Amino acid sequence: MNLTPYRQALALPGLRSLLLVSVLARIPLTATGVTLTFFVVLDLGRGYGAAGLVGAAMTVGAALGSPLLGRLVDRRGLRPVVALTTVAEAVFWASAPTLSLPVLLPAAFLAGLLALPIFSVIRQSIAALAPEDRRRPAYALDSMSVELSFMVGPALAVALATTVSARTTLWAVGVGVVASGVAFWLLNPPTRSADEPAGPQPRTPRREWLTPRMLAVLAVSGAATLVLGGTDVAVVAVLRASGEVGWTGAVLTMWAVASLVGGFAYGAVRRSFSPLALTAALSLCTIPVGLGGGHWWLLCLALIPAGALCAPTIAATSDAVSRLAPAGVRGEAMGLHGSAVTVGIALGAPLAGAVIDASLPLWGFAVTGAIGLAVTLAVLPVELRHRRETAAVSDLSDAADLAPATT
Repeated sequence: MNLTPYRQALALPGLRSLLLVSVLARIPLTATGVTLTFFVVLDLGRGYGAAGLVGAAMTVGAALGSPLLGRLVDRRGLRPVVALTTVAEAVFWASAPTLSLPVLLPAAFLAGLLALPIFSVIRQSIAALAPEDRRRPAYALDSMSVELSFMVGPALAVALATTVSARTTLWAVGVGVVASGVAFWLLNPPTRSADEPAGPQPRTPRREWLTPRMLAVLAVSGAATLVLGGTDVAVVAVLRASGEVGWTGAVLTMWAVASLVGGFAYGAVRRSFSPLALTAALSLCTIPVGLGGGHWWLLCLALIPAGALCAPTIAATSDAVSRLAPAGVRGEAMGLHGSAVTVGIALGAPLAGAVIDASLPLWGFAVTGAIGLAVTLAVLPVELRHRRETAAVSDLSDAADLAPATT
């Protein structure tokens, strides 16, 4: 396999340190959901429905806050936004273990609204550090770091909550989140490249960059994570129905490993792939996964094709947003991308759960995969129109180049 794209990307000044800090910073962030669930269920003595409400409140806040914080980064710079959100995170996680459920719900919403924007900032910084021809391997490395964080963070939270206490785990996660904010404040990665104008710039109207093609990329970003969120729930349901729920960790680990391998291969190849095509392939490969639910090892094998497309799909959507957004609004655009990803995951899990409750576990895969495919088909005309316009412009350019030679 050709490793040159990775060597070239990692040779870029600042990228290696950004990716290293991003892995460590994301670990506590990926543990927040499961930690709050354990706290509500074990310490507050409420049901999983109440825990879901707390998670939903934080998710809605994050979806609303991500583009707003991105816009602040565009206008005020990274450090003021990181300082604001780090203080907000410190207040929430220090007080959360003492809150009752009625107070925790609005507090979780505010915490989501002012959540540390690590995921979107990292992707914005990659666009600033990497020229367009080197962004694909850089975003592939970023997607692989996300997978590693999700493999480590929730597992550590579960281990600590079950062996010590959920309340202690809340404080531990809070310390990790605040440390992540401090690390990013110190690192202060660039949000614009050296050849892009620094400081506040005249505002670019949204109609100039929030084009149908940008909206299409955001739509497939949400569709992809909807499929992933549904798969997460469907795996547990299928294994529980077959009496093999104890193998859930092994199956999810295989899924994550397949994603890592796919992400690595995506960054090493010489050509780019459309995020729409990758999302369609991810959806198609997810639809039949439930047919392998008879045994855990069959489910592992069935998940490999879809798993191998997870990291490449997220990397491709991030890359596409970075190319379509002007430098002066890239933070807001990456924030919208983060909102689309968050909303997709938030919708995928309960949707799959509702389908499974009303039918059979295997339909959790089939329905969420079908919805992902339907979204890609809905936005396909936008992509085809763009390709026709690009071909027409290319033909006109070629004709103009040939005109002097024929006179």
